[in-house]
Amino acid sequence: MTQIATVNYLVHKAERQAFELDAGGITGNLISPELAPTQVRVADVRAMAGATGFANDSVGFANFPTQVRSYEGGRDWQQTYDAEISQLLTQEIGAKDVVVFDHTVRVDRADAGRKPARNVHSDYSQHGAEQRLIDILGAEQAAIWAKGRYAFVNVWRPVGAPINSAPLGFILPSSVMAEDWILIDLIYPDRMGQIMGVAANADHQWIYMSTMTPDEVAYFNIYDNQGRASIGHSALDMIENPDVHTIRRSIESRTVVRL
Repeated sequence: MTQIATVNYLVHKAERQAFELDAGGITGNLISPELAPTQVRVADVRAMAGATGFANDSVGFANFPTQVRSYEGGRDWQQTYDAEISQLLTQEIGAKDVVVFDHTVRVDRADAGRKPARNVHSDYSQHGAEQRLIDILGAEQAAIWAKGRYAFVNVWRPVGAPINSAPLGFILPSSVMAEDWILIDLIYPDRMGQIMGVAANADHQWIYMSTMTPDEVAYFNIYDNQGRASIGHSALDMIENPDVHTIRRSIESRTVVRL
């Protein structure tokens, strides 16, 4: 089964482009480069009978309930959730070590501090990933990890209710050409980073999992130092059931793992 969704691709430019987050010191204020709204066909993995998987497609889906009931305040939930994510990635991708270094709760509401990311991207360039490894582990430990295989893997989960609008979609890496990627600067108030934007290509094959519940997760590869493909992804502007009016809430956790 396929759906029609709208995504915002990046646009090739002669000059370097950037996203500026919390611009002007205002939480949630985003200054964006030019985006190109584009309609795409999206296949539902629930109807694909195991046709995709992390090993070949850089994204996997799992039923993996959590003990966490609220992602508000304190560290107790983070300690519990970090342990669950470590278990998930050990079980699903064979991670030997897992460092969970960030959680972002996104709410699809105009006044939310973090809204769904409505641009087609992957979170790191090679340089951005190598620098982030040093930021997280320190130069000495990062050098040790870099001698072996490591990867940045994100884990995404609905919060509170099944996803009815703005689900997370992915482009199968086999349908992405090298020239589709665009290096984009990421400007935070306190640091700089680099991500990879994606330009439109009619050959892109988009997938998602319909009506994901808070018991389900998507885990996907952002960067692998031994070449597993980074996966382009974005919130999809689409609605599953127009009679349902729940707001999309989700939590995205970022990890670096040793494989």
